[in-house]
Amino acid sequence: MTQLDNLFSADRAHFMHPSTHAHDHASGALPGRIVTGAKGIRIEDHEGRTFIDAFAGLYCVNIGYGRTEVADAIYEQAKKLAYYHTYVGHSTDTIIELSSRIIDWAPEGMKKVYYGLSGSDANETQVKLVWYYNNVLGRKNKKKIISRERGYHGSGLVTGSLTGLPSFHQYFDLPVERVKHTICPHWYRNAPTGMNEAQFVAYCVDELEKLIAREGADTIAAFIGEPVMGTGGILPPPAGYWPAIQQVLKKHDILLICDEVVCGFGRLGSKMGAQHYGIEPDLITIAKGLTSAYAPLSGVIVSERVWDVIDKASQEFGAMGHGWTYSGHPICAAAALANLDILEREKIPQNAADTGAYLLAQLHAAFDEHPLVGEVRGAGMLAALEFMANKDERRPFDAALKVGPRVSAAALQRGLIARAMPHGDILGFAPPLVATRADVDQIVRLTIEAVNEVAAQLEGATTSA
Repeated sequence: MTQLDNLFSADRAHFMHPSTHAHDHASGALPGRIVTGAKGIRIEDHEGRTFIDAFAGLYCVNIGYGRTEVADAIYEQAKKLAYYHTYVGHSTDTIIELSSRIIDWAPEGMKKVYYGLSGSDANETQVKLVWYYNNVLGRKNKKKIISRERGYHGSGLVTGSLTGLPSFHQYFDLPVERVKHTICPHWYRNAPTGMNEAQFVAYCVDELEKLIAREGADTIAAFIGEPVMGTGGILPPPAGYWPAIQQVLKKHDILLICDEVVCGFGRLGSKMGAQHYGIEPDLITIAKGLTSAYAPLSGVIVSERVWDVIDKASQEFGAMGHGWTYSGHPICAAAALANLDILEREKIPQNAADTGAYLLAQLHAAFDEHPLVGEVRGAGMLAALEFMANKDERRPFDAALKVGPRVSAAALQRGLIARAMPHGDILGFAPPLVATRADVDQIVRLTIEAVNEVAAQLEGATTSA
């Protein structure tokens, strides 16, 4: 066996991959890929093939691959101080500077940052803070959290419950009882026939009000939502959605958790998604773009309103019993600072706004009239195509046809990584924010070829039948 054969054999024998068919991987039925290098928006594999990564890993490599400035910052920090904990007031100059910088990126009214390593653990922290907040205020029953169908907020026990995708619940005894779900604000798929977007926003508000009435406002602690839904299908909200939802939450004294794991740090062309949509959150979840995935780091940004309660509670109850070993890890903080330097110096959020608008325009031009494509959508450097058996009737394909995965596979054969989303026949795009218009032209050209290949296959199957 070659060294490469040995690597694949060891991979199948010992590595349990996330979101991977266990038997197919272990048996070798699922072909593996070993990524050996990356630069800009492209990765290279064990065969020397180069791919355009039009999904930035998992929405996360905002500054692109191969930025040696970040590697140098990690190296210098590791030489000086690789680790010390942040319990009982211990700190490092790196994490102090980063905390101030994050507050500068956040919308007005935010006060403190608590650190973890992933978006999932950050949202677990959010849940604990919400419960703590209401216990301190003497509201023992105000503990339920409303999420949305098709929302994604992590893979833990409570965060997996917040995630509104059935595949993250099946065989895990989820969701937990305190989590409730309201309608996904996707007009194209969820609006009743004849309802325009403004009417659909009112419909979403009414559905939320009905849920709160059924459960009792005195039992609802928080509402969590992504500014633009990511894994649920890359779903921008209809115009006016966030202001209308916030009115309901304020009326019933329900905290708003803004999950910025995907949208934060420039992806929508703004510092965070909150500024893009005029969201005024009580708590913000950050990860991915905070370091552009050069090191694992997440955070919870706490508003002045919530912090005031925590501060007063400590005077009566002492320190809050919540902590992670690696909270505020200095190496991860150094990576984040270098990442923010690049985002700011190179005006990368502005490029995301400009190039993202170009990407969406080119997708509209290529696919608005395509018989396979029901909807083209996007915001900033996020975009998606949704495939339909009958676009006028909004009738989806039979799931067994796996149209979305087939288009994704056809794109991969052409050297383009675009993601088959897990809820419907949807092809998602989230390129690194440094992508250029020339990159977009290549992405769209390869996507056209892939979609047309699958369309021909489907037409051939229909004709032969």
